[in-house]
Amino acid sequence: MPVGVALIGSARRDLLSLKAIYSRTSRSAQALASDIDVYGDDAGEGRSYEDLLNRDDVQNVIIALPIVVQPEYIRKALQAGKHVLSEKPIAKDLGTARELLDWYHDGGNKLGGTWSVAENFRFLDSFLYAAQRISSLGRVLSFNVRIATFKTDPPETPWRKTPSHQGGFLLDGGVHFTAGIRLLLGETYIQTLSAHTAQLQAHLPPVDTVDATMKTNTGVTGSFSVSFGTTLPDVFEYCVGCKGGSVTVREGVVVMRREGEESREFPDEGEGVRQEVEAWAEGGKSRRQCPEEALADLEMLEAMLRSGESGGEPVRLELQEVRGR
Repeated sequence: MPVGVALIGSARRDLLSLKAIYSRTSRSAQALASDIDVYGDDAGEGRSYEDLLNRDDVQNVIIALPIVVQPEYIRKALQAGKHVLSEKPIAKDLGTARELLDWYHDGGNKLGGTWSVAENFRFLDSFLYAAQRISSLGRVLSFNVRIATFKTDPPETPWRKTPSHQGGFLLDGGVHFTAGIRLLLGETYIQTLSAHTAQLQAHLPPVDTVDATMKTNTGVTGSFSVSFGTTLPDVFEYCVGCKGGSVTVREGVVVMRREGEESREFPDEGEGVRQEVEAWAEGGKSRRQCPEEALADLEMLEAMLRSGESGGEPVRLELQEVRGR
């Protein structure tokens, strides 16, 4: 039997048969659909977020709201017994995220609702295949992440254009990339890092570039470089060197080098969004969507921002070893 789902925020609606859409301004929700019940803070009596959560035919909600306001909506949905899939990052900073996660585990889900955090990189077929290949090649010896793309225009949404959260677009987009390297490294995880950050473009405050060196729990080192403000040629590349060979991930392509070169393409993987929503709809119990994974993604990104603010001072990470992976 299909599960009743409500979309909280002005995001895509083509993946599910929806019962309702809520947005803080009902006009943005109405722009998404004319055939779905619309709720909003300005939609009139009986059309508030709380009214939507009172509907018995809505068991699940997908929350895709600005980073700084999401925790409030997550709490209310869980208190109403709904199953929640919230957009990454888990919260604007580690303090907020840990407080919300502690509340969830200390009884926030007492009505049976579950909380999952979306991260489409963990559902990309190319990354999943690459992670399997890496695990077959023995001990990780080195790694590097290089991502560069020039965002020529300011972000469209006001909360991204003038961010009140740390890191601005680098936080919003960067947690994808920390999730990616964490998936590829498997049981190896980052223990310390040192980073420098910069703002290269005035329309991408407060920083749009980070370059970090990292050391793992096994003692090997690697690098992580991401920029949304550089005019260097676009690049999207993860490389992991192992005792038995190396694996390189580019967009939709995985190359393994071990006594020769083997390449595999993934032309139909898309962005991974459909796969992650389907996994959540099947019961919301995928470890790839557990809040602890999202917390670890955020910890790594926040550590780079903090290190950058202090001129490259090393930062030790404490949350990277997620149990039950």
